[in-house]
Amino acid sequence: MEHYSRSKGTTFYAIGLSYKKADAKIRGHFSLDDASKLAVLEQAKQNGIESIVVTSTCNRTEIYGFAEHPFQLIQLLCNNTKGTVDEFQQVAYVYKNKEAIAHMFRVGSGLDSQILGDFEIISQLKVSAKLSKKHNLFNPFFERLINAVIQASKRIKTETEISSGATSVSFASVQYILNTIEKVSEKNILLFGTGKIGRNTCENLVKHTKNEHITLINRTKNKAEAIAGKFNLLVKDYAHLQEEINTSDILIVATGAQNPTVDKHCIQSTKPLLILDLSIPKNVHENVTDLEHVTLVHLDDLSQITDETLERRKAHIPVAEAIIEEIKTDFNAWLATRKFAPTIKALKHKLADFATAELDTQRKKMSDFNEAQAELISNNIIQKITNHFAHHLKDDTISTDDSLELIKKVFQLEATTDNV
Repeated sequence: MEHYSRSKGTTFYAIGLSYKKADAKIRGHFSLDDASKLAVLEQAKQNGIESIVVTSTCNRTEIYGFAEHPFQLIQLLCNNTKGTVDEFQQVAYVYKNKEAIAHMFRVGSGLDSQILGDFEIISQLKVSAKLSKKHNLFNPFFERLINAVIQASKRIKTETEISSGATSVSFASVQYILNTIEKVSEKNILLFGTGKIGRNTCENLVKHTKNEHITLINRTKNKAEAIAGKFNLLVKDYAHLQEEINTSDILIVATGAQNPTVDKHCIQSTKPLLILDLSIPKNVHENVTDLEHVTLVHLDDLSQITDETLERRKAHIPVAEAIIEEIKTDFNAWLATRKFAPTIKALKHKLADFATAELDTQRKKMSDFNEAQAELISNNIIQKITNHFAHHLKDDTISTDDSLELIKKVFQLEATTDNV
């Protein structure tokens, strides 16, 4: 397949950056909040991009879309974040066509996650797809591709043990706390912010530490109360943040703000304080490390915690890859068929016209003309000829575009659009 375009001249691209080459600071420059994602979709529409999916998590920011050139998508990202094109080029990846499809499969199946087998990304992809669909930026190609990726993700979850054993950033956070803090159940823990990883960490803390001294603070108090009710936590007003930090032994920050929300001036106590910053961009200022009694650990540090669980997971990669290959092959076969279907249909009509004209001629010449038999024979011949052409077009070793053009030329077919 030469390209996957719906409208002439556009190509399917995946552009983005991830934890692999971009550190937390750079990822922070390119992170997109909900308002920025909407702005990207709006601008894409204005720029004539007809299908696009945007994802932004703590580990990656990516745009999948149809464009004449990948720079159109890169520009959309840079226009709506603090990141620059120069910065992007240093850490980014750009995939097109089959490579872009393969990349989405790996991402959605947890094989590209910072912690192998972490499947949170698939739910984020679903949300992104829903948003694009709502804004009419989601063509049948995307519909089919996202569904195929979801199917691969489900099968990998059920048919392999790649996500066995609790390992995710939130689990790694709790593991870190349990390994470094003695008598955790007696410590005062403060969760500031209601980001998804923060909430999951909180849930894991409640589950694994039996701690009854967990306090939650969020700028929007009703959000905090809804979560606190679920986990049986204490909620305090945002106005009491400094006071609560000073009575805490462990501070977990998951505010999802664009700039630091905690710095050394918030800390007046002198007792040991462990701070986990689970936000991208970083929400805790580096200057807290000026204080000797403070230990600051960021999301990226936690993700490097490898244990036997992760080693065991690696053994399941080949099976996961085989599942992806199987579903991806089905998808590519659908795509190939979809690409040449209009031409095959037009060819069938053309051959039927030849048959009709010939039957009319023979009908006039023959007194004992057998209508049913003639119809059956001509239909069978038409089917055999179109099957031969379809089989030829499915061959990966030939250029589908060149063959389509030749068929259209030889049979003088009406130009049909690639309805991908």
